Amino acid sequence: METRNYQTIIVGSGAGGATLARELSTRGRPVLVVEQGKVEQKVGTFADCTRYYDVNALKIPKKSKEGVILWRTFMAGGATMVAMGNISRSSEKELAAYGLDLNEELVEAEKDLAVSPLPDGRISVGGLRLREAAHLLGHSFQNMTKCIDAERCISCGHCSLGCARGARWSALAYLQEAERLGTKVLYQAKVRRVLQENGQVRGVQVDLTDGSVELHAETIILAAGGLGTPVILQNSGIPQAGEGLFVDLLVNTYGVTDDFNIINEPQMAQVDMEYHPERGFILATQINHSREVRLLELGPVGYAMPTQRLAGLMTKIVDEPAGKVYADGSVSKPVTDADWQKLKAGMQTAKEILIKAGVPPNSIRHSVVQGAHPGGTAAIGRVVDEHLMTEVKNLYVCDASVLPKAPGLPPILILVALAKRLAKQLTIH
Repeated sequence: METRNYQTIIVGSGAGGATLARELSTRGRPVLVVEQGKVEQKVGTFADCTRYYDVNALKIPKKSKEGVILWRTFMAGGATMVAMGNISRSSEKELAAYGLDLNEELVEAEKDLAVSPLPDGRISVGGLRLREAAHLLGHSFQNMTKCIDAERCISCGHCSLGCARGARWSALAYLQEAERLGTKVLYQAKVRRVLQENGQVRGVQVDLTDGSVELHAETIILAAGGLGTPVILQNSGIPQAGEGLFVDLLVNTYGVTDDFNIINEPQMAQVDMEYHPERGFILATQINHSREVRLLELGPVGYAMPTQRLAGLMTKIVDEPAGKVYADGSVSKPVTDADWQKLKAGMQTAKEILIKAGVPPNSIRHSVVQGAHPGGTAAIGRVVDEHLMTEVKNLYVCDASVLPKAPGLPPILILVALAKRLAKQLTIH
């Protein structure tokens, strides 16, 4: 088996991995990024996204053993490429309990990503109607804070399929900057396990399209995501990884209207976070334009819904860490009774808002339960320490796996901040 030597290897190029590559290369540290996917040249349609979402031969997305849809991608830039550009501070208190004060890095990240509330000019007439209905019922809808260039955004509403206009920040920008600074990227390469010797990391075993190689390095950082990282760790002799899975469970509530829609605005353009602290859920304006995606969410009734007459709201919750990722990549993620209580509270509120906005009650449908922010599977205090290092010396984790609790909020910002902090830690002389 061929072997190659490097100083630092980062596995994954999403929010954590690409940020680390950029920050380390800026500081003059040689880096190799190993990415299972590739740079996608075309994004933005359902046909496109079946290349980079984790789907089977029938284009059905990965599911837990209990049937929860698990949205994830394999591509340069990771999930940030199909995220909706939503930015929110999250997990600060939980990480501070382990001595991680990330305010400095969060401020840096907010500046880098040009974070700002979505301007009213990007809210559709239908979105304004939902806002008015929510306010009449005593709810507090506000424009979502995003990393979107409002001048480049055309409000096509296809955010979760990938932004064809490149109107929002993604980790691909950091990755490409890192490459310009000397970082090497090995694409279409899947890491099987970490190599170690006498309790210290030695490298990784990687499957390529034409065989396997061993890549040796002094430092390995796993940033393969909440579903990918624990598989690598378990196959590397760290069996406690994989427990405690959360996914920020969500349900989309749709209604067929007579005279309005919310198709001409970014997905999740408005949000109500008032119930997050005490009741553990948020609401956001949201529909999926793609009939094929709605088929996955709601079955034939979803496919038949007229896109030009759709309004909808998402309920996203802080779910219990009751799931598990197994060494073979399979996933158990039940919806607990406590999870259902939160989901149902949000779904009922969403239904009331839609009806108040003029949506016929008999047209309202709720999607199946889904999750898009997997994490907790290599949590700080359990699998990694306060420096994000595992029991294996110089083997680190820097992705949502390390978060100790479901945020129920967009995790991009906190992951970028964590990566910035780890890069500073690794380059202290």
